[in-house]
Amino acid sequence: MATPHIEAQSGDFADTVLMPGDPLRAQFIAETFLEDVECVNRVRNMLGFTGTYRGRKVSVMGSGMGIPSISIYTKELITEYGVKRLVRVGSCGAVRDDVAVNDIVIGMGACTDSGVNRTRFGGHDFAAIADFDLTRHAADAARERGTPVKVGNLFSADLFYIPDGDFFQTMKRHGILGVEMEAAGLYGVAAEFGARALTVCTVSDHILKGEALDSQARQTGFSEMMAITLEGLLRDDQEANR
Repeated sequence: MATPHIEAQSGDFADTVLMPGDPLRAQFIAETFLEDVECVNRVRNMLGFTGTYRGRKVSVMGSGMGIPSISIYTKELITEYGVKRLVRVGSCGAVRDDVAVNDIVIGMGACTDSGVNRTRFGGHDFAAIADFDLTRHAADAARERGTPVKVGNLFSADLFYIPDGDFFQTMKRHGILGVEMEAAGLYGVAAEFGARALTVCTVSDHILKGEALDSQARQTGFSEMMAITLEGLLRDDQEANR
């Protein structure tokens, strides 16, 4: 069952995979939030783990940086390992005045300057959107915890160092919550191959204000984001089993 990029065998992955960009962050998530953890992938050091959360089998694996990288891994996870739910858990940069560092944003949709979804969709524009129920359950979990979140559009950029700084003002006018590099690719792959996907991010910096979190504050926000994400998945399971 191994693929060119994943050495795991059939059944090694849960039907739900959390995907931070950094493989070491995947290891941290596995060791911090999951129980009975087993490492199931080491190819290219893109670490993947499977464990349990409150008795529910969950996997976590790094995606790498950018749409091409996450597209490779998510396609193989879906078509070769039967993964049904994929949640990107990462960080983003803000451009709107009402979005601050350490805020948590849920990506209901993802704009992009990448051409991958247009290629995927026969040269036409594709609306890259998250699964509605995963979005709703994550938002409900945040509300129950008393944690404010913002739900809306992300922008998935092909370039980390965007040369046209004026374009951030365009994003701001159009209400973009956060700039990151993977969500639009994840949503396109999930749509094409019949899986469900969501992106939840902490705001690590404000691009226009020049503000950024220190390492301790970033970790606090990440832990709350993970709690919301995992509780949202449990809500999704409970509703499906009614």
